Amino acid sequence: MPENQSGERASTYEGRPLARPDEELVDQGLGFDLGILMGRRQLLRAFGLSAATLGLAACGGGSGSSPSASSSSSSAGAASGEIPDETAGPYPGDGSNGPNVLEQSGVVRSDIRSSFGDASGTAAGVPMTLELTIKDLANGGAPVTGAAVYVWHCDREGHYSLYSDGVTDQNYLRGVQIADADGKVRFSSIFPACYSGRWPHIHFEVYPDRASITDAGSAIATSQVALPRDACTKVYAETGYQTSVTNLAHVTLQNDNVFGDDDGASQLGTVTGDVTSGYAVSLVVGVDPTTNPGGGQLPGGGAPAGGPGGTPPSGPPPSGAAS
Repeated sequence: MPENQSGERASTYEGRPLARPDEELVDQGLGFDLGILMGRRQLLRAFGLSAATLGLAACGGGSGSSPSASSSSSSAGAASGEIPDETAGPYPGDGSNGPNVLEQSGVVRSDIRSSFGDASGTAAGVPMTLELTIKDLANGGAPVTGAAVYVWHCDREGHYSLYSDGVTDQNYLRGVQIADADGKVRFSSIFPACYSGRWPHIHFEVYPDRASITDAGSAIATSQVALPRDACTKVYAETGYQTSVTNLAHVTLQNDNVFGDDDGASQLGTVTGDVTSGYAVSLVVGVDPTTNPGGGQLPGGGAPAGGPGGTPPSGPPPSGAAS
């Protein structure tokens, strides 16, 4: 039986009235025991939360720390906001400026390194995989299952298939994947070059479903993935990327005419890997199907010389071209 400091029988224990004052503490009944147990658990839980909070504060960076172009940005978890609408540039291959690869049989594929259909070329370069996770911001960030995502980018020489001199008869580094139950699409490709006037990037368009891809006007988002400087520096030291070294030295995320608005904060992909085994690029893409996309237009709202239906631009993209 519990006693107080005077040696007398106590009528309470830890502030709780004893259900049976004349009996031992272990005989106070189930209700009394549960009350004591829950009180202790709440105390432990509160202490644990405080300890965890202190631990995080000790491990976290100072208030002055911030991501930079030389490091990978995290894209895990839910999208923090709608992906910025960006230009599709003059080399989309979606029918909005000349050729439409999206009408060709075989464009839905995961490995986009080689051309398909009547073309047979293969783009050489450091291997790269790209994973985009499409989230519906109008539906609480739920995965956009069944969305069709069209991806395209330049090769290691800075050329775009279908448009640039020497590769107008190729359609490599272009393809479509359909988002799975988690809203993910995955592509096997090569690491793109850095050409004059632009930060290294990958283009993509998001369509509601596979049936919508033949009409560029059906895209619910048009944007670009920015690649971190550290990965670019390592890749561009490899054979075949020589011109990218000079081009990268003259551009930053801050002065890029696409990513410069916010230094690519919401478009900088997470990159892991190395030049030997290849790199994995990933980004969470938040889309809002209820809003009107503002991307997809060429600079100034027009087309380059010889626009839709005319002669495609030739050679590597010109300096300053928003592509």
